Amino acid sequence: MNEISFRIKPFGTRAVLLEWPAEVRTDILEDIVGFVEFLQAGPMPVSQWEFVPVYHSLTLISRSADLDYPTLKEELEQAYSEYPGPIAREQHHWELPVCYDAAFGPDLDTAAAALGMSPEALIEAHTAQPYPVYGIGFLPGFLYLGGIPQAIQVPRREAPRLKVPKGAVGLASRQTGIYPQESPGGWNLIGNCPIPLFDPKREPPCFVSLGDTVRFRSVSRAEYDLHKIEGEVGVYDFKRKYGNAKG
Repeated sequence: MNEISFRIKPFGTRAVLLEWPAEVRTDILEDIVGFVEFLQAGPMPVSQWEFVPVYHSLTLISRSADLDYPTLKEELEQAYSEYPGPIAREQHHWELPVCYDAAFGPDLDTAAAALGMSPEALIEAHTAQPYPVYGIGFLPGFLYLGGIPQAIQVPRREAPRLKVPKGAVGLASRQTGIYPQESPGGWNLIGNCPIPLFDPKREPPCFVSLGDTVRFRSVSRAEYDLHKIEGEVGVYDFKRKYGNAKG
């Protein structure tokens, strides 16, 4: 029998919140992803439940009826006791092009100065490693990428922008991410990715999944313009060109 790894709390009349230890760790992420798959294949099909996993929590939302919280809590604890644990799953490793030109990175110089490094050193550090996808939200296709090196961790902007452009790449504390569409936002903008992350006409709408990894590749403005066209017409081929999208 598995020892319960999370706390369960009511989260409104139709939702509950499962909270694992408040740490950014890949083993916690893998446990959450595995438990979601176990629930979806058994007692909680996606036709009846919505699942919102992010970092170290999982929100379960009933699609049809108010919840009997005590009963649901017992059912979740029983399900976890039967859950065999994370199993090997298909994981993709994506490399995404980013242009760090001044036109795309209005906060690059300021962030670099706050960190005591040059903009070039910040770009090198930002592109030096893959980042696990710990969540997808607050906008459709917004990737929460964790594991940022301490050397490039900068706080959110004190004054959020009302308009952050589509594709903007930002830094905020231990996170980095890409804005999939124009929206307000308070992250430090250091570049722009030309590849669309979300398309409601595509299945799945977001090609990146929770638990995948993303690594950034610095490109020139000319390369950015080319990849933007490729991305818009759907011919940007990650695997064929760069060998970076593999199970």
